[in-house]
Amino acid sequence: MDQSEIIRMAREAGIGRTNTGMEFIEKLERFAALVAEATKEQCAKVCDGLGATLLDDSEGGGAFTCAEAIRSMK
Repeated sequence: MDQSEIIRMAREAGIGRTNTGMEFIEKLERFAALVAEATKEQCAKVCDGLGATLLDDSEGGGAFTCAEAIRSMK
């Protein structure tokens, strides 16, 4: 993630010069969520390149990729 992407996400979240109080906190939380999602997707893309497969050891589990596991994280 480069500076322009981070600035774009801040603008998408509505962060600006006039934000104050709870409005700013809410927009900052939205910005943090956007950054977290972008970071998660970058990690998943790395895993896509690795082709790693994980096994679900729960009852009825199967195999899934590392990237699928990352993308499904909340």
